[in-house]
Amino acid sequence: MTQGKEPYATKEEIDEKVLRCESIPSIDLFTGIKSKIVSAERITVSLVTAGPNAVGPLHRHEQEQILMVTAGALDFILEGKRYPLKAGDIMVIPSNQEHGAFISARGAEITEIFSPPRRDFVAKLEAVKRSLRK
Repeated sequence: MTQGKEPYATKEEIDEKVLRCESIPSIDLFTGIKSKIVSAERITVSLVTAGPNAVGPLHRHEQEQILMVTAGALDFILEGKRYPLKAGDIMVIPSNQEHGAFISARGAEITEIFSPPRRDFVAKLEAVKRSLRK
């Protein structure tokens, strides 16, 4: 690094490499729970907005998951136990462990990271993108 003397990327380079959150369409994960998905070869990030009192039903998946509550609160269920989470809390969910969530009356914003990628989320995003092009 040369102490801030690196050239700025061109507009074309920025357009190729930088995603603007407002340009990513939301997908419905569950009733009252929406997400903006960004996925790469080995990782998926899900930017979740959960409405007040929404429920993320119990499920399991192969991917390891890291969940970060960025706003609001929820009760996270992992393997039959309830974990109260609030903004600033982070939880690691191992592969194939049953989990779900009860969102508080305030709602919640959550960032989830999955590895390997959540191909089912990517497929939902592609379907939404196709429907927006019509």
